[in-house]
Amino acid sequence: MGKRIVVVGAGAIGGYAGGHMTRAGHDVTLIDPWPEHVNYMREHGLQLSGMTDAERHSIPVNALHITDVQNFCKQKPVDIAFICVKSYDTEWATHLIKPYLAPDAFVVSLQNCINEERIAAIVGWGRTLGCIASLVAAELYAPGHVKRTVPMGGERHTVFRVGEVHGRVTPRAQAVVELLRSADSGKVTTNLWGERWSKLVINSMRNGLSAATGLSGNQRDAAEGPRWLSIRLGAEAVRVGQALGYQLEKMLGMDPETLARAGEGNRDALAEIVDILTENAKKRSDEQRPSMAQDIHKGRRTETDFINGYVAAKGLEIGVPATTHAKMNEIVKRVERGELKAAADNIRDI
Repeated sequence: MGKRIVVVGAGAIGGYAGGHMTRAGHDVTLIDPWPEHVNYMREHGLQLSGMTDAERHSIPVNALHITDVQNFCKQKPVDIAFICVKSYDTEWATHLIKPYLAPDAFVVSLQNCINEERIAAIVGWGRTLGCIASLVAAELYAPGHVKRTVPMGGERHTVFRVGEVHGRVTPRAQAVVELLRSADSGKVTTNLWGERWSKLVINSMRNGLSAATGLSGNQRDAAEGPRWLSIRLGAEAVRVGQALGYQLEKMLGMDPETLARAGEGNRDALAEIVDILTENAKKRSDEQRPSMAQDIHKGRRTETDFINGYVAAKGLEIGVPATTHAKMNEIVKRVERGELKAAADNIRDI
């Protein structure tokens, strides 16, 4: 493409995607606030790994500290900026790169939660795209080291879903898909908001639950109590999304309506969802932990207000109660503050 690409936030997903785009020969700059991470990448390259030996790569990358970004004023403008930071860092990260964007440049939210409106408030809706990373569980487990803990999607599952906020297929959305295909399969979606909420349903089922309990993804889905709570959370999130008018997509092979009915006690629906969750667990690494569980392990702030808290807030706004999400959000915040230790007992009364 000959485009200058910047990834703001070279953590698990940003590092994974940015590393593979670099490996494919694109002009990519990785920007990150963790000094040790940047220093390692500068000295040794970015180390990517996955569930197979073929996914192991050592990639020389152009990595910068955030304090280096001011030097962009002397360089070629940025054509495409990927924002890959935690949701609570979205605004400052967008402000950081905005002065260096080319006149026809645009910003892509490659993040867990729904942050397009925050980005658009800074650069404008016309310069904002969204991208859902579907089933790319990854972890930045040491400076300069990112591992993927689920299988590659490939033809079996489309991982990167790039969409315009207005839902039309555009050349720039197609160009972003081609970039991300360096890492895994991708497509242009005409249903950005439905895709976003569908991903939020999955995150709201799993992230807070693992953060509160300390359970890995497989432990969470194998234990009857946590799994039932996960399904109830999914059901509430589906009902809120439906009430908001979103066209929800299948999630990990789960039909949205079936998931909702399962969480509401329908036995046939519940049996189907349990089977799907059990089968999915067999394909993941036992090391897989959702991002918020990783945050708790590292002593970092979580995105709970943007996941379970967001579902609860939107439900309250439109009169569709999501009380389980509100309770989960509060428990995660208590673990985050150190008032509770991550343990299975934390969810006993939900």
